[in-house]
Amino acid sequence: MWKKITFLMAMGLLIYSCAKVPMSGRSQLALVSNEELLPLAYEQYAQVLKENKVVTNTADGQMVVKVGRRIAEAVEKYMREQGYEKQLEGFAWEFNLIDEDIVNAWCMPGGKVAFYTGIIPICQDEAGVAVVMGHEVAHAIANHGRERMSNGLLLNGLLGGAQAAMGQNPTLTQNIFLQAFGAGGQLGMLKFSRRHELEADQLGLNFMAMAGYDPRVAPGFWDRMSEGRNGAPPEFLSTHPGPGRRKEQLEKQMPKAMEYYENSEYR
Repeated sequence: MWKKITFLMAMGLLIYSCAKVPMSGRSQLALVSNEELLPLAYEQYAQVLKENKVVTNTADGQMVVKVGRRIAEAVEKYMREQGYEKQLEGFAWEFNLIDEDIVNAWCMPGGKVAFYTGIIPICQDEAGVAVVMGHEVAHAIANHGRERMSNGLLLNGLLGGAQAAMGQNPTLTQNIFLQAFGAGGQLGMLKFSRRHELEADQLGLNFMAMAGYDPRVAPGFWDRMSEGRNGAPPEFLSTHPGPGRRKEQLEKQMPKAMEYYENSEYR
């Protein structure tokens, strides 16, 4: 009897704790609120900036900030128009270029974005940076980090949200957070699921187009990324969808992205 009651309570909690991803409409688990999660993410992001050399006074550093702000502004406009403005509560966009030869970029919950200088040559130009920026912003808008942490809590039997989990098992909860966001090790080497990556590709293509960047440059960027600088794919792609599948999805999404691009006020 008690097992049955516990099961029904858990199922009720899971149903109550579902959210929808803007634009894609996919249902996702949301045991953790952004109100709980964002302060943790912001603290971790500040620590990364403190421990690394941030490039602010170069053309590349300024380009990363410019592209990020432009995409964030366009996405915020879209979210307001679609009635999703509450999902942006607590967001504090920030865009930084870190001086390290790593082919990578990442975004923590709440819009905290970091690029590494090693990815800039593969981006080649502002439009290439927009491909990556759109993808990373999409991870934040789709709350992939929150979903990842929620799944981690669920798998470990911690169903009451971040604060309750900290009370039950603070060490385990902290480890789940660090794993969810790639912290503790090489930050940013996030192993999001292929589903998350493909969803970020889809949303990111639309987001760059909304900001007035031609989405047709995206397949070429992913070709360059898959080749890497020495003929081998970087670790960034180790758990990502293959280039063929990625390009196939981008081509399917391209007509819709072109509509956003042609109607963008930023062109």
